[in-house]
Amino acid sequence: MSGPLDDSPRAAERAAEQVPEQVPEQVPEPRPADAPVRVLWLAKGLGRGGAEQLLLNCARHADRSRYRIEVAYVLPWKDALAPALTEAGVAVHCLGGVPGTPGRADPRWPLRLRRLLVERRYHLVHTHMPVPAAAARLLAPTLTGPGPRLVHTEHNVWERYRPATRWANALTYRRNDAVIAVSHAVARTVPPGRRRPGEWVTVVHHGPDLAGAPGGPAARAAARAELGLPAEAFVVGTVGNLTPKKDQATLLAAHADLLRRHPRARLVLIGAGPLEDRLRTRAAELGITDAVLMTGSRPDVPQLLPALDVFTLSSRQEGLPVALMEAMTSGLPSVVTRVGGMPEVLDDGEQGYLVPPGDPSALADAFARLAEEPELRTRLATAARERSERFDVAGAQRAVEAVYARVLRH
Repeated sequence: MSGPLDDSPRAAERAAEQVPEQVPEQVPEPRPADAPVRVLWLAKGLGRGGAEQLLLNCARHADRSRYRIEVAYVLPWKDALAPALTEAGVAVHCLGGVPGTPGRADPRWPLRLRRLLVERRYHLVHTHMPVPAAAARLLAPTLTGPGPRLVHTEHNVWERYRPATRWANALTYRRNDAVIAVSHAVARTVPPGRRRPGEWVTVVHHGPDLAGAPGGPAARAAARAELGLPAEAFVVGTVGNLTPKKDQATLLAAHADLLRRHPRARLVLIGAGPLEDRLRTRAAELGITDAVLMTGSRPDVPQLLPALDVFTLSSRQEGLPVALMEAMTSGLPSVVTRVGGMPEVLDDGEQGYLVPPGDPSALADAFARLAEEPELRTRLATAARERSERFDVAGAQRAVEAVYARVLRH
């Protein structure tokens, strides 16, 4: 076992075998034709990650006349988005302990999940992230009666998962009634042997919910003042957790290269994570500390994006990052790695540039070109904003609900 959550293949199964006898079994009661479907969205955490932000975006656009949605999550300290979900009228349940409590999740969380399934009588459980998903798939058959239908959203390529997580996911995957993938690249990584026939995997490109987000010169000036950035600096920025898969170390190396050509350039890293101290140390080793701003986790990312001239992601793995779609919606040209679903929404040379992962020179060359050609930045920014009109969070939620309707009919 490693990390704060036991993701071994037997963890959820052991919990299912230890169900307390005093929990009364209840079959999901028949639903009148005009009554909303009771749906549980199940996630590992509610921190400020892309997958978690999608939950909030979709909750705001859910058809409440047809679906009554609740959310449950496992990691109590990853609760940043819980208040916003509550404000959106969604009941939130923390399975792993008292919300906001640091440390490890209570290992009895699968038992609490089972109790929740029994007491709330959900018609459908929509899982996000493989560990809680595996637990739900193991627990659902232990309920009396047909139990809830199971829909899973695949946010990442399977190669990203640790071996134990991938194993647990694979053993239970065919118990899903349907799978939603956030990109075609993600869908292709679902092993053929774990698929079911028919329309079982549906690709849904989600989108940001940036209605009313600021833009223009005033927003740019305000964002730069908030971050303490010089008005005349060329600013490259990224948004994401500070984790190995995001590979901000390569981004730091690229920025060191850029500074040799453009000494007034600045790099902004918005996000927090386990690699923060290591990245600060690496910036000091490269001698670029004064040219790098690490903001930590911020709740006001849409308000900060206008401070940037260029958005970037140096990721080694991605599903389809919300941060990229937010940047394009904000009218930013982007330089991102050619991984996951990013080539599905950004055309190389049209809305920005695609570069190989782990290649700081390619990143730096793209940044330098954009620093030297403001007219090119303007053209790519306009194209990015036009492409972003295809990112429709409300339409994405309708597509998700169409999957719900399909599995509930069978």
